[in-house]
Amino acid sequence: MCSHQPLCPSAASTDRDAAHIVAFHPEQGWTLLCDGAIVFDDTGELLPDGSVVAPHRLTTAA
Repeated sequence: MCSHQPLCPSAASTDRDAAHIVAFHPEQGWTLLCDGAIVFDDTGELLPDGSVVAPHRLTTAA
């Protein structure tokens, strides 16, 4: 799906969030990356193969 040079990381790689943004919908809370992943505002992700990545926000210790 990516035609950038150098190619964006694949949706299966750990750095998949570094892929270019294809569609940005802040009013709906999601972003489509060129690797086919959908990233949600809560940091959860939906990958092209249908698998889900749970939200992974950093938390601060009290």
